[in-house]
Amino acid sequence: MTIKSTIAKNVGKTLSYFLTRYTNGGSSLPGKVALSIDKNLLKNLAASYDVVVVTGTNGKTLTTTLTTSVLSKKYNNVITNKAGSNMKQGIVGAFLNAPRVTKDAIAVLEVDEGSLKNVVEELQPKVFLHTNIFADQLDRYGSIEKIYELLTDAANSTPDATVIANGDLPLFNSVALPNSRKFFGFDTNVDTGNQSKADTACPNCGHDLEYTIYTYANLGDYSCSSCGYKRPELDHRVTSVKELDVTHSTFTIDHHTYTLHNAGIYNIYNALAAYSVGRHFDVPKEDIVDAFNVNERVFGRQEVIVAYDKKIVLNVVKNPVGLDQVLNLIKLEKEPFTFVSLLNNRPADGVDLSWLADTNFESLTDLDIKQIITGGIAVDKMTDRLLTAGFDSSILYSAGTLENVVEAIEKAPTTKIHMIATYTAMLEIRKALIEKGHIK
Repeated sequence: MTIKSTIAKNVGKTLSYFLTRYTNGGSSLPGKVALSIDKNLLKNLAASYDVVVVTGTNGKTLTTTLTTSVLSKKYNNVITNKAGSNMKQGIVGAFLNAPRVTKDAIAVLEVDEGSLKNVVEELQPKVFLHTNIFADQLDRYGSIEKIYELLTDAANSTPDATVIANGDLPLFNSVALPNSRKFFGFDTNVDTGNQSKADTACPNCGHDLEYTIYTYANLGDYSCSSCGYKRPELDHRVTSVKELDVTHSTFTIDHHTYTLHNAGIYNIYNALAAYSVGRHFDVPKEDIVDAFNVNERVFGRQEVIVAYDKKIVLNVVKNPVGLDQVLNLIKLEKEPFTFVSLLNNRPADGVDLSWLADTNFESLTDLDIKQIITGGIAVDKMTDRLLTAGFDSSILYSAGTLENVVEAIEKAPTTKIHMIATYTAMLEIRKALIEKGHIK
């Protein structure tokens, strides 16, 4: 490591220490400051690690957490950007906070799709893990095809890396890559909560795809009767789903049973992705069972918060596919509950809110919801969407400000609360609850 890199690293580590000790932390600032001293710092820090890059529009954070847990069963030195800071400065921060490098060091890094081009040549990953691509912040990217270009450009620039991808997503089989590839997916049908499957065009010829196995969105065992395009052969597969509950799921991968303390079909995909990376690194199946059994919740992803006498289950949402999967999860709730929906449309959330029309809030109207609380800077849009879905206005309270939202939660008529929030709204409500001592 150069003298400049050593100075930059030490400054970043010192700043990280003080931020952690005297504030609520700061996952990006130390990396930003360190990079201002040495722009080549990331390359030097990453050189001693085998790097796994986790990317895609949905599921990155939990998949990164699960993958880290799985690989930690075999390797003693596994680091990650656990705070979810997935742009360049946050990735540098993960290395700054790492212990001394030892043999067989691995870095499992969540990387924003738009940041891949800024970090991939410096990271020189051994593995790319592609979770999925759904319509997400198209005001930022333009189309899902443009998002996939970001992933394929990164893979093309590091042809020695292995790409481990969701084989159930038609787009992920549409472009030839120089990399070796492995695919994972479902080999069993699941109850998708009576959601209808939208027509999916074949990436090769444009005709509608047909599905013999369907999970949600456009995922499943697909084929095109017009041109013969079909799902690739799977290396790892979910062979049955034994239990779906509001708190956990039990399923089989490659005929071996696992329980995950994160609910929903979408999280079984995340577990399958982490499993696939684990098997690539020869982690025994029995150790993966233990890794999945650790009840670790990622902030904002089925995070359980106890506030006042309430038990709040918080989920971050950002596009129709992800939101509908969270709504399917909420539909498993057996107790009466209060529903809180917080909507911001800052750039990090996606400014365009037209996606709300494509979500299935109507699926919740038959549930035993005692009160609905809406908030965020786009509270009026959120309230109108729920009224359009058919909820009775008498149970709907448009709280607006965070202060009013927190007060409404305190006075909520049920002890069980399901809360959904866009990204910045999730950060803001967590900060408000931290300040009141409900989150450590």
